[in-house]
Amino acid sequence: MASCSNVENLSPQIIRQVSKELCEMVNDPPEGIKVFMNDEDITDIQAAIEGPSGTPYTGGVFRVKLVLGKDFPSSPPKGYFVTKIFHPNVARNGEICVNTLKKDWKSDLGIKHILLTIKCLLIVPNAESALNEEAGKLLLEQYEDYSQRARMMTEIHAQAPKSSKDTETSCSAPKLDGPMAKKHAGDKKSTATDKKKILKDKKRILKRL
Repeated sequence: MASCSNVENLSPQIIRQVSKELCEMVNDPPEGIKVFMNDEDITDIQAAIEGPSGTPYTGGVFRVKLVLGKDFPSSPPKGYFVTKIFHPNVARNGEICVNTLKKDWKSDLGIKHILLTIKCLLIVPNAESALNEEAGKLLLEQYEDYSQRARMMTEIHAQAPKSSKDTETSCSAPKLDGPMAKKHAGDKKSTATDKKKILKDKKRILKRL
């Protein structure tokens, strides 16, 4: 994955333009997309895209990365999924294949447009320009199997970290004593163990696939 900076190759005007657009998206994020700015390297753009509801990616948060080349905006940036995902248009190394980043690119398309296009790709995959042939084949021929694989990958790799709120709630929960407290602690322990076991089983199944 390309990660070298191209700041010195871009004109100050382009850098200002990109910086302005990123600032706007940080302050007013597109729905389901959160942008992270790298102040040291404006050509390294990262965002988190929420898996759209009604898709196998629901509930997941996917980190994507755009790398601006020295010819930007004449040539499109390269797009990658940093989070592992099972999707026809995403190669195993995370590279994204979407026409907006290839033949349909226009120099006046902004970063926001690219990120929204990637989000749309999660809703409507394009099996015709598949980088992951297996995912493309399943999408066309056995949608249920494709959906199951994609959901499983989402559950294993794309779960958002639990917010600190969760820990606050458990800390401020009323204290129990006596046998009930022991039962309560036992319940929590077994739930956590069950979750770990389920995740382990899923990983094992994925390896076999």
